Amino acid sequence: MNNKLSITYLILIITPIVFSCRGPVKEENKNNTLASSLSVDAANEKYVIDIKESVVTWKGSNLLGSNNHTGYVYISKGELIIKNGNLMGGTAEVDMNTIEDEKHGRNNGLVDHLKEPDFFDVKKFPSSTIVLSKAAPINSENRKVAGNLTIKGITQPVTFPAKMEIKDGIAKLNGRLVIDRTKWDIRYKSGKFYDLLADQTISDSIEFYIKIVAKR
Repeated sequence: MNNKLSITYLILIITPIVFSCRGPVKEENKNNTLASSLSVDAANEKYVIDIKESVVTWKGSNLLGSNNHTGYVYISKGELIIKNGNLMGGTAEVDMNTIEDEKHGRNNGLVDHLKEPDFFDVKKFPSSTIVLSKAAPINSENRKVAGNLTIKGITQPVTFPAKMEIKDGIAKLNGRLVIDRTKWDIRYKSGKFYDLLADQTISDSIEFYIKIVAKR
């Protein structure tokens, strides 16, 4: 009986010692992993988009003839991630309620129509987003930027050429993105979905000229 009690006491004494010895090892590994993650992230620099200096210019046109419309829409927030002078990623959220025509007018038939379900359905989808994933260098100033564009809740991959300049804590990106609007369920007067539109057919291509100024 005494032998059994002695063995029991011995187990009770040894068990916490074993677990207390193993605990710090796990915690050390956890801390090392965290430190490694932080050291990688430390190489990245975040540049916050200056929404007063940044703008997206849009252009749409009829498929036939010279009739076209141009205007603006504004970025509400976003950031660029820079590492060693290279664009590593970023995000930009566009406030679709800021759509303007080329004369900076927001209260007119054109803008009202663009906000309706025929086009961007702004009441249901008040914002659009582009998430940049990478930028491959073309030359010293120009990049081929890849990312995902979300319009009307639909996300599609996109690529576009952009000129990058990073100097004195300021990153500037100027790019031209052309999309097929029907991929984002914008079908109004598209020749792919409607017949006999003739010269009223609207081009499926929408051009976006992106100007981003971001500061560290």
